[in-house]
Amino acid sequence: MTEDRMSEYQLKKMVYVRIVLFFPVLAAFFFLPAGTWNYPEAWVYIAILFIPMLFVLNYLMKNDPALLERRMRMRETQSVQKKVISLSWVYFLLAFLLPGFDKRFGWSNVPFVVALAASLIVLVSYLAVIQVFKTNSYASRVVEIMKGQKVISTGPYAVVRHPMYVAVSFMYVASPLALGSYWAMIPAALIIPLLMARIKNEEEVLEKELDGYKEYKQKTKYRLIPGIW
Repeated sequence: MTEDRMSEYQLKKMVYVRIVLFFPVLAAFFFLPAGTWNYPEAWVYIAILFIPMLFVLNYLMKNDPALLERRMRMRETQSVQKKVISLSWVYFLLAFLLPGFDKRFGWSNVPFVVALAASLIVLVSYLAVIQVFKTNSYASRVVEIMKGQKVISTGPYAVVRHPMYVAVSFMYVASPLALGSYWAMIPAALIIPLLMARIKNEEEVLEKELDGYKEYKQKTKYRLIPGIW
């Protein structure tokens, strides 16, 4: 079980560094392949991610710094998770670099209103993630069990066992369309099987180390898709 905690200074420093890096990194992903700043779909997408993120980070810093710290962690300890993360980077890079090239070479012809609708899906998915944060303060970015952690079975966790992955799945698939690319939806969709592999391994860890998780599985039958899986 993980107990190490950052100091307040370390946490704030990490948060501020990531905020500062957010725009130039996304700009490099979208505008360099596009070869132009005249890419309205990308500007809308960045705003949809960045503006809510600022409010969420500020809220967590004041009200739940422990959760914020868990969301800052990136280093997995489970070998299966390391493999999944390594492979997911391939699809992630393709899904978020291809739209810019698509914009430059005109491979897709996504109407701007369709891109806006997809951006709305991204925003709703982001808000769903925030709801998960409000329900589960132990929602770490990496697979780990914290001291004192309890099974959460209320709110979205009463519907599926991994509601955050449901939201993330919609976000991944809708993002290329929001950026104006049909072709980039292919690698984005391929991230979903990797999320499923991550879930299976995560549940093995939870069953072994988190009291009450086996009983929770009996109560909430489905991992990701009600009635299917």
